Amino acid sequence: MIFVPLPFVVTILLALLFAGVARAGDERPQNYPFLALIALAATQSLLVGLRFGYGVEWVGFLSPLLASVMAPMVLFGALHLVGPQPLMNFRTLAPHCIPFVLVMVSLIVWPVALDVIIISTFVIYAILILRLLWSGADALRLAALDGAGAAHRALVFAACALMFSAIVDTSITLDIALTGARHLPLLVSVGNVATLLLLAIAGAAASRGRTPGDIDHNAVNTSPTPDRPETETTDDPEVLATVETLMKQTRIYRDVDLNLDRLARRAVIPSRQISGAINRMTGKNVSQYVNDFRIAEACDHLRAGTRPVTEIMFEVGFQTKSNFNREFRRVTGQAPLEWRKSQAAVLSPTK
Repeated sequence: MIFVPLPFVVTILLALLFAGVARAGDERPQNYPFLALIALAATQSLLVGLRFGYGVEWVGFLSPLLASVMAPMVLFGALHLVGPQPLMNFRTLAPHCIPFVLVMVSLIVWPVALDVIIISTFVIYAILILRLLWSGADALRLAALDGAGAAHRALVFAACALMFSAIVDTSITLDIALTGARHLPLLVSVGNVATLLLLAIAGAAASRGRTPGDIDHNAVNTSPTPDRPETETTDDPEVLATVETLMKQTRIYRDVDLNLDRLARRAVIPSRQISGAINRMTGKNVSQYVNDFRIAEACDHLRAGTRPVTEIMFEVGFQTKSNFNREFRRVTGQAPLEWRKSQAAVLSPTK
């Protein structure tokens, strides 16, 4: 019987995941860093299988190089959702090439430092990602508000996966030092492959919050004003009233590609000011605030007739059934069909 290592099975799963994300059926641009992350994870898993399943030792020189690139890919994917980024050039890319260069040098002249470099890279990038997302889902200004919360959770999950990988690599280093690599194949196959799978799934989930294709980069870059103190609230009522009027009069929440920057342009108010006002006055993030209007209209449709839930979901601005059901339950405490039945029972004449 042909021996098929676990990493090969994971490689096949990741390849299928890559294909599914790459041909996602809409016209919005892909988040290419996340696509690259999934491809790198599949390749890395294949290399792990070749090395520890079939003893192909030369691939051990490629694995560290790929690992040094994966962490920056998560950060690039997050930046793709946070806001318009400057064009990639040597100045912007050079700092992120440092781990790759250090790994290459270490492989040639100082192999002992290799583990420290990889572990440090994963920890540093995990911290950078978590710091970038510190303000919550509203940090993803260019992510469609329908999926901003899920994308934020996926990115936090990816950062935790990088931390987990650092722990696995540390365990491998200790195993080599203390037991002579007695548990090395098991640690690498299970620990690293689990990390690769977690990173790829997180990247795929976050990529669903990708940006619409008609971003006006100049408008986005010029709209914000200098940061205001978090305690300043004198303008908050006016800002919230403006946004609420925009929601009710234009039903802008029906736009499936609505994001924080697009909302800021329509309201002619800086995105940070809108986010701060909503956070402070409602205790919600922008995604939840907008979804409240979507759910309110969905409830009107559900109460008024027998239209399919899916049809209503798309009409009010949701893109996926999972997000719609989660937000509907958050607002009403019930699933859509349950809520419709409960309302029908209330409105029906008492016998």
